[in-house]
Amino acid sequence: MSARALLLVLLCVPAALHGAEAAPRLSLDPESWDFGRTLKNRVIEKQFTLKNVGDANLVIEKISTTCGCAAALLSEKTLAPGKRAVLRVTFDTREFEGRVERTVLLRSNDRSRDPLEIKLQATVVRQ
Repeated sequence: MSARALLLVLLCVPAALHGAEAAPRLSLDPESWDFGRTLKNRVIEKQFTLKNVGDANLVIEKISTTCGCAAALLSEKTLAPGKRAVLRVTFDTREFEGRVERTVLLRSNDRSRDPLEIKLQATVVRQ
């Protein structure tokens, strides 16, 4: 490769990288949760931390659960880059006994993680 061609490549690479589109990136901690053994007729809770580790605003468009026994409440729906929000998930064990698995679905503008599935598990026992 000639010196002139190499110079052209070196000049174009930073320009191409600079032109990359900004995008949100959703980080979740923890990614799933096992409540372990819990008693029947209890409402148990777990808080998850969402963080936008991207370089554009992250918008949580929709949150849903796989049944009425689980509920999810988010402290903020729009996160600027670097910002965090708390997702509070509750699970009512009243109707269950034995091993239970449920899912919370997050729909967002982070297309690499849309939808994001949060798996919840518990083993419900009688009192």
